[in-house]
Amino acid sequence: MASAWRRAKPLVWRGLQGAAICEAASRVRTRCVPVKTPDQQGWQGIHRLREGYKEERTACINRIRGLLAEFGLVYPQSPDALRRVLSEVLEDASNELPGMMRLALQRAQAHWRVLDDEIAWCDQQVKQHVRADQAAARAAQLHGVGDLTASALVAAVGDMRQFKSARQFSAWVGLVPSQNSSGGKNRLGRITKRGDDYLRTLLILGAKSALLAAPKRNDRISQWLLQLRDRIGWQKALVALANKNARILWAVLTREIDFDPEHVPPVPRCKLPATKALQPA
Repeated sequence: MASAWRRAKPLVWRGLQGAAICEAASRVRTRCVPVKTPDQQGWQGIHRLREGYKEERTACINRIRGLLAEFGLVYPQSPDALRRVLSEVLEDASNELPGMMRLALQRAQAHWRVLDDEIAWCDQQVKQHVRADQAAARAAQLHGVGDLTASALVAAVGDMRQFKSARQFSAWVGLVPSQNSSGGKNRLGRITKRGDDYLRTLLILGAKSALLAAPKRNDRISQWLLQLRDRIGWQKALVALANKNARILWAVLTREIDFDPEHVPPVPRCKLPATKALQPA
């Protein structure tokens, strides 16, 4: 794949995308991306709409907050805090808001409510997707993988068997460390952050919620996560759990089994003692 890209990259720079595609397709080892089904594209559209509504809602809230600040009305930086006081502020005649500004802010408040309804509708559709799809239901069983992440995973990946190993899927998401190794010395850096940004963000945010709830659980993964947090810190533990969840998702979906938080993986043959490694399986 690297040699094919080296041949095709100059053609892309010159604006010859068609020639670049033909050059890459002529390589025998080129790994092609599977074509998404109409259902996958449809569910990805729901997620894209939801993200767009979220960005639009954030912009609307910031716009309302900025307009209020011009008249000396400053409130805590929390959507819930602003929502609680906004109606009272618009009805309060003692402040310095002019009449035209009150009308404009009322329309902005109505737009905010419409965006909340649209996001709630998208969340409802995502929940129905997880209930109806067996793979998404299995994915949602993991700690730190909710309905949103499970639905986005099935919509983005489809058949998990396209990845040869769990590490290959984790590398595709961009959760493995970048390597700059040479001369037999391993140098690992930060995660690559390649692949699907949306799916990687959901996995890391889900890992955050799992880490917050870990003290209330007694399963193996939660105890491992708490020990890892104490040893390497909060942020690195989040990424480590996201990476672990990505690998578990590959195993669960390729083998079509339910998630078991008490599962103990078998010891690899390369780590077994010499006497046991020589015994037939």
